[in-house]
Amino acid sequence: MKKLHFLSTFALAALLAVGCADKPAQKILLPVVPQPQEAFAAEGPAFNILGAAILLPEGIDARTENAYTEFAALLSSATGSENPILPFEPALEKGSIVLRYEARLPEEAYTIQSGASLVIGAASFPGFFYALQTLKQLLPVEALTGDPAPEETCWEIPAMKISDQPRFAYRGVHLDCARHFFSLDEVKKYIDVIALFKCNRFHWHLTEDQGWRIEIKKYPRLTEIGAWRDGTCIGRDFESSDGIRYGGYYTQDELREIVAYAEARNIIVIPELDLPGHMLAALASYPELGCTGGPYKVWQRWGITNDILCAGNEKVYTFIEDVLSEMIDIFPSEYIHIGGDECFLSELDDPWDKCPKCIAKMEELGIERGPEEKHYLQNYVTARVQDFLASKGRKVIGWDEILEGELAPGATVMSWRGTEGGIQAAAAGFDAIMSPYTYLYFDYYQSLERDKEPLCIGGHLPLDAVYAYEPLDGIPEGAEEHILGVQANLWTEYITTPEFLEYMLLPRLCALSEIQWCQPELKDYDRFHETLADHTLAMLESLGYTCCRDAFGEIGMSRVPARTEEELAEYLENETNRGW
Repeated sequence: MKKLHFLSTFALAALLAVGCADKPAQKILLPVVPQPQEAFAAEGPAFNILGAAILLPEGIDARTENAYTEFAALLSSATGSENPILPFEPALEKGSIVLRYEARLPEEAYTIQSGASLVIGAASFPGFFYALQTLKQLLPVEALTGDPAPEETCWEIPAMKISDQPRFAYRGVHLDCARHFFSLDEVKKYIDVIALFKCNRFHWHLTEDQGWRIEIKKYPRLTEIGAWRDGTCIGRDFESSDGIRYGGYYTQDELREIVAYAEARNIIVIPELDLPGHMLAALASYPELGCTGGPYKVWQRWGITNDILCAGNEKVYTFIEDVLSEMIDIFPSEYIHIGGDECFLSELDDPWDKCPKCIAKMEELGIERGPEEKHYLQNYVTARVQDFLASKGRKVIGWDEILEGELAPGATVMSWRGTEGGIQAAAAGFDAIMSPYTYLYFDYYQSLERDKEPLCIGGHLPLDAVYAYEPLDGIPEGAEEHILGVQANLWTEYITTPEFLEYMLLPRLCALSEIQWCQPELKDYDRFHETLADHTLAMLESLGYTCCRDAFGEIGMSRVPARTEEELAEYLENETNRGW
């Protein structure tokens, strides 16, 4: 298989045209992330996109038309030549970009064939959209930015045929906007880059102990009180506070704006209402929802608080259903994430052990007292929420703690505490999404040289470790169909700026995209690493993203040189002696 890399802005054309002219069926690798499933060099002329019309088939849907119209505007701005959008006519086909409906293709699959014309085939919008993301990466970066390109820029795409479709249906990326709040524009920029790499789910973490970010009209104090904390702990000193009032929230109109923005990029927004734990901001707003009645305060530190919703109080279920009803009206997603993680600090000390209402509820349900009682009571909470969402035509996703006790049929498990939760869920017949912290927690350090990195929550997850993950490892034979897909999570305890956020995401997002999209035999870290070095990182930085270059010898956001192996060994030894 021939590898192709960008030697200049667009040396690909020359490489393909010369190197493959005598081998029309030769399989090739493209400087595209994620790598397409199949690409073959073809005989014939290169396609010159300069001034090419874009021909749309009859009955084209609005999302596809809008995506290609936006692309045409960027392309025209970059080249100085108009790329008109026109209805398809056979007489115009030569020299044009032609979109064709191919009903035989799966929903997210596409084909691209370039030569005298450039023909894109897909069954519907998702396929057309993903073809466009591939096409953008085959062009000079100005085609993505709309900046005027130098006159000598080559706009030819060599003769080739691409046939592509994803491995997993669920390709998710998570963002925690509860610990630290990010503006609408920042969220949109995040969505743009995950769409470029063909992710199709945006898991939005909107409620937490440290802040409530979603307007709920029936409960105004959630944003009047719960959206604001009186300060934030300084570094790792959890007992400290900077004393600076911090917060923010999204109005329902703003949330709908994000839903529509994501939908235009084939991304479904999955909101999370984390319950019954991680609810201190809600308890500070409505103390009667807790086991003790408070007083509660929006948390200024990180970690797990002991205060959770009271499982024996019927007002809590009314509250949950009211909140979910408003969320359902905003978010059309099939799934609602209900959290379920980290509800209990220990096996012996939590509010449910002492709360008369919770004890009465356990007696009513016939739950035997003992170390497992709280898990069965949480199962009851989960099942009630699951039943309510089912009555509204929605489904539940929960973190893998919901498996403890007895999980009601129909729930989907998100495996974060390693891979064991997903393995257990699939073996038991539950659908699962693989999101293990060991491979896919993007809030972890990217370098061992922590003194050169921004302060993070901990851990170590370099680019090659992300890329090495195989989601079906350990899944019982015959249960693989229950693995819906893969998701990376980006928690923001220490991530305070959009530049820092992007730095933690990129280029690990690129590795994630190949896990989600590519068949295992197509993955090749050396090829992937070279593509990033030769093309992808420069493209992302031209688009205004801040990228980590640790895998390329530059450490930290200030890009200082990496230590030598000897220097690193000495540094790590000293850090270990200090209790690192």
